[in-house]
Amino acid sequence: MVFTIPLILSLGSCERRVQTEDQIFDYVEYVDPMIGTDGHGHTFPGPSMPFGLVQVSPDNGISGWDWVSGYHYTSNRIVGFSHTHLSGTGVGDMLDVLIMPAAESVYYNPNNTIPFTFEPYYSTFAHENETASAGYYSVLLDKSQIKVELTASRRAGFHKYTFQTQDTCAVLVDLGFDVNSDSVTSSHIKVISDTLITGFRYSTGWAENQKTFFAIRFSKPFISYDLISSDSIHFEASSSIEGQHVKGVIRFIPDSYNQLMLKVGISAVSEENALISINNEIPDWNFELARRQASDKWNHALNKIKISSEDKELLRTFYTALYHSMLSPSVFSDSIGNNTFEYRTQDDLIHTDTAFTNYHTFSLWDTYRAAHPLFTIIQKDRVQDFVQSMLAHYRDTGQLPVWSLWGNETGTMIGYHAIPVIYDAYKKGLLPDLAPDSLYAAMKASAFQNIRETPLYIEYGYIPADNLSSTVSKTLEYAFDDWCIAQMARDLNQMDEHYYFMERAGYYKNVFDENTLFMRAKLADGSWKEPFDPLDTRHNNDYTEGNAWQYTWYVPHDIPNLIEIMGGPSIFEKKLDSLFNIQSDMGTDAVPDVSGMIGQYVHGNEPSHHIVYLYNYINKPWKTQERITDIMSTLYGDDPAGLCGNEDCGQMSAWYIFNALGFYPLNPANGRFDLGIPLFERAEIDLPGLNSFVIQKNNGAAENKYVKSVKLNGNTLDELFITYEQIMNGGILEFEMTDQIPD
Repeated sequence: MVFTIPLILSLGSCERRVQTEDQIFDYVEYVDPMIGTDGHGHTFPGPSMPFGLVQVSPDNGISGWDWVSGYHYTSNRIVGFSHTHLSGTGVGDMLDVLIMPAAESVYYNPNNTIPFTFEPYYSTFAHENETASAGYYSVLLDKSQIKVELTASRRAGFHKYTFQTQDTCAVLVDLGFDVNSDSVTSSHIKVISDTLITGFRYSTGWAENQKTFFAIRFSKPFISYDLISSDSIHFEASSSIEGQHVKGVIRFIPDSYNQLMLKVGISAVSEENALISINNEIPDWNFELARRQASDKWNHALNKIKISSEDKELLRTFYTALYHSMLSPSVFSDSIGNNTFEYRTQDDLIHTDTAFTNYHTFSLWDTYRAAHPLFTIIQKDRVQDFVQSMLAHYRDTGQLPVWSLWGNETGTMIGYHAIPVIYDAYKKGLLPDLAPDSLYAAMKASAFQNIRETPLYIEYGYIPADNLSSTVSKTLEYAFDDWCIAQMARDLNQMDEHYYFMERAGYYKNVFDENTLFMRAKLADGSWKEPFDPLDTRHNNDYTEGNAWQYTWYVPHDIPNLIEIMGGPSIFEKKLDSLFNIQSDMGTDAVPDVSGMIGQYVHGNEPSHHIVYLYNYINKPWKTQERITDIMSTLYGDDPAGLCGNEDCGQMSAWYIFNALGFYPLNPANGRFDLGIPLFERAEIDLPGLNSFVIQKNNGAAENKYVKSVKLNGNTLDELFITYEQIMNGGILEFEMTDQIPD
């Protein structure tokens, strides 16, 4: 089908859209959450609201790198459905409050011995009996022939089970579910009534101090229950049990439709708040209504970008990418009424706020590059809350977050990349309620942190590689973040500090070797670390999840000077060509994150994501266009293995979204978007105030692979970029295509 675009009325250089509620198209039809569940995508198929806390999804019960989301397409078993997940990360955690329905005789064995394994109650399943869409998931469990259906609100999951008979059935609530890095430290179940249980699950893992509270309300009274502490095979007839590994077996007789439903509220604050979320967000027992509401929320979010295409595969790839880009950050605070929110802080205190909604899951090493710049266009109303959440983290810990999860700082990855996110939002005018001086103070606190080799970076102008790892990557990424601070200092007329941070922004030069033309590790005495292998990606080497071939190009704030120190445009071009043409094999010791390779270009990991646009800076945009087309056609797809690397909380998808539109934020904090080549004949970005920004691809036949010219509102662009202001002002960006490489 070809989507019908709403009526456009021409008003000068801009476009204004006339659209009623009935004209919101069903973009959910083109979302397939199975994309990325195979290979190294690490996504999960279960439902969530946009940026929702609860992400209820099936778990295979397997530990391993490809199971960090709890689910991998190659597995044919399900141990249950837990309520918190991570989308596309490289480390596993969450998977809280696991629930599994079954015929009681299938799995419940009171004589089960230590350890209390999954074997008695897991079930196999077949993918042909599985359905996933935005806001909905269903599966038929082979062992018990129970049909499980799931949907979600922002802070609660909604389960619907259809049984084969009205015989006694059971629901197992498992709080002792240890998988990947997450280990339970304490858990508790309390029976409040014959339709309500509450409790908590405390665990340690990637999030060192994770406290998850829950409330479960059933659609009909249960007839009996057992509370089990499997640490000691201790069965309780009392209404409450606490231990390290606690489970509850709740027995029912299904209703006349052979159905049972349950609502599961989740909170990081309290059981009471979890129950408030159920009552406020899913007040009725109408599963279909809740499913429709979730679908409507996703349609509203997906309507931010309207694509015209006859290619259903491309539509599925694009709209699933847009869907994945909005799974995180996840709301973390509870709404308790009167515009008041509660959340748990890093120091384990409960904070009450009326000013903003707190979020968690900030995978900043990944998402600062494209996901957060995308939010400034299609999620403007959330950006200030994202930044407020980072500032709350700073107030609690003295530093901005690096990789925050469930109110914890995990300290994962490198750099202090909250800074470009904050500066970008500030420069775009999206932080009207925040004092610039307070933003600047938080930035400087991270720049002068006394950890993560920052003191060595300040002392030497690079991080010496003596007995340290990732020193080249850290030096380069700190330099970019310092450039962002320098811009903020200039904006605040702090010129001495501007010059100081601009000097630090140039520290990348100290690890550039003009003889090899690579960024490489240097020792404290100023000599280069030997031996040097630009292909080496082993763990604990001089680069973070990459090698010299990938990291040499990481100077997004000073590309003209990078070209100069490399020897000028012709040498730069030759070196850049070599990146894509050299061998891809890096040996058996290569880290698994290095995937999706074209030569030594690695699209499955973030340090390479800006590189194709470097050709624009030597006036060879046609090479940028060729590389983009190659990446999009070979490294993305609409099947379960359709992501060539970790989704990383939306970054892989954000890259695709931007490049499908025809531009990308090479420097994610300077308000510019470098021009590439659009994928679709027409795309429309929904803007505030009934405004829109349209991208038009003219003469777009398959053989026309190159951009001949670009016009903005009828005026030919002389530069190979557009600005944020130009996008947000609305209008038409026209790419004129040709089959010839332009002069």
